[in-house]
Amino acid sequence: GFYDKSCPAAERIVGDYVRLHVRRVPTVAPALLRTHYHDCFVRGCDGSILLNSTAAGAAEKDAPPNLTLRGFDLIDRVKGLVEEACPGVVSCADVLALAARDAVAAIGGPSWRVPTGRRDGTVSTMQEAVRELPSPSMTFPQLVALFAGKGLDVRDLVWLSGAHTIGIAHCSSFADRLYSYPSAGNGTGTVPPLDAAYAANLRQRKCRMGGRDAAVEMDPGSFLTFDLGYYHTVLKHRALFRSDAALVTDAAARADIAGVVSSPPEVFFQVFARSMARLGAVEVKTGSQGEIRKHCAVVNS
Repeated sequence: GFYDKSCPAAERIVGDYVRLHVRRVPTVAPALLRTHYHDCFVRGCDGSILLNSTAAGAAEKDAPPNLTLRGFDLIDRVKGLVEEACPGVVSCADVLALAARDAVAAIGGPSWRVPTGRRDGTVSTMQEAVRELPSPSMTFPQLVALFAGKGLDVRDLVWLSGAHTIGIAHCSSFADRLYSYPSAGNGTGTVPPLDAAYAANLRQRKCRMGGRDAAVEMDPGSFLTFDLGYYHTVLKHRALFRSDAALVTDAAARADIAGVVSSPPEVFFQVFARSMARLGAVEVKTGSQGEIRKHCAVVNS
């Protein structure tokens, strides 16, 4: 309700545009969700992921973990529409948070309350993104520590990982689990190895050694359906990332996953929505902090 008086049409403008484009191109949904997630983990949910690099330095969006992010043009177009209705009122950070929520709901996933009133940050550095973003190779303790630093707990880690029920992964991000690299989870480490038959299929069909870096569905067969498929995949040791496979190395996390898998889908929707609301509140800037950017890719000055 932050914009009820200053820009009452803001949330409708964002929602209408996002729903229209998700219907046309469903892959917009995981793209926007991931961009919002990556924004919140670096300097909080302040739209800093949207800033372009400048002569003064490389921005977050040019960090290696962010090179496969998409949706920047869509956010710019939505922001343009909101600016036409209410110049200088609605932040890019709020536009991104609302767009991620509306995109997930548009493909049949849950919706959640998005408090508004975030301000936009004015700093964005590649180095911070490299340091702060979760890595696909992280262990469970590393993930727990990283999430705790953002005010998120173990259950937030488990449920936010469920976002991998939609979207894709590139072979390079889990090649260590397919081939005999030093970090490969071949049964000697703390992470269960990738299911042997599934790994063999990936090596043969999708992720050939030295081949083009192909994309693989994170939740095979329903990668654009927000469902429990991802958690079934994790329990079957078919999760692509070591960080996903690591979830079952913790007894409590594994019990939570087993519990949600045996429950109606609405239970997952509820816990995911709750954790997304918590994520969207990480280190937000309000009041006189930051600014309201006119264009999301550049600071006002």
